[in-house]
Amino acid sequence: MNETTTNTEDAADRKTCPRCGLSVDGESQFCDHCGARVGAKRHVPWWHLHRKIYDWTLAWAYRPSSAVALFIISFTESIVFPVPPDVLLIPMVLGNRRRWLRTCLNCTVASVLGALTAFLIGYLAWGAIDGWAFRWFAWAGLTAENFRLATPYIEKGNFWIVFSAGFTPLPFKVFNIVAGSFFASPDLARPELYCFLFFAAALISRAGRFFLVGGLMRAFGAKITPFVDKYFNWLALLFAALLIGGFAAIKYLR
Repeated sequence: MNETTTNTEDAADRKTCPRCGLSVDGESQFCDHCGARVGAKRHVPWWHLHRKIYDWTLAWAYRPSSAVALFIISFTESIVFPVPPDVLLIPMVLGNRRRWLRTCLNCTVASVLGALTAFLIGYLAWGAIDGWAFRWFAWAGLTAENFRLATPYIEKGNFWIVFSAGFTPLPFKVFNIVAGSFFASPDLARPELYCFLFFAAALISRAGRFFLVGGLMRAFGAKITPFVDKYFNWLALLFAALLIGGFAAIKYLR
């Protein structure tokens, strides 16, 4: 009788994953089998728009058109969309680990294309509004003279600036558009190299980030999902800081 009661209590403490249909612990935030979030949907106040967009993005992982959604979200995130594509990438890799390389490649290609589009937007927009911008944002130090003085520094650090934004939680979209605006500057010494380094930085940083996340999901599965969900941004910042610091140290020692 006691054994029956215990089994009933254990069953009451468990719940069914809405994605894979398997039983998970009632207090778990993520499914042990597929990594999906489990439990009742939390009420989000209407003014928490970012959280609502986050949940909307995550919901696409469990639809047949998830691959198309991942491409579109990855593309627009490099221009304007506020939620990183990792939110969708993680459950998609966990849902089909055999296709993790294809999923990460899909995410990377779309993100880099979006970065190039944002670069072009910055270039075209600045060429059209440069005089207007200098008049209205002079109070923030945005003057034609300061823009001209900053151009050599932006050109010199172009790769590392874009790489840092692409690999870490920094707003990648903002740096893409700013990089494009400086490409419109007549003071660039080597515009072809500037453009190539931007593309290289976007490709390496985005591929590094997405394939790292996908590889962790492929290797460790749902068990690592809570850790990545909570600490990945901090780890990405630390990795980028160490990488850039290492190259700076090598240059200084030389």
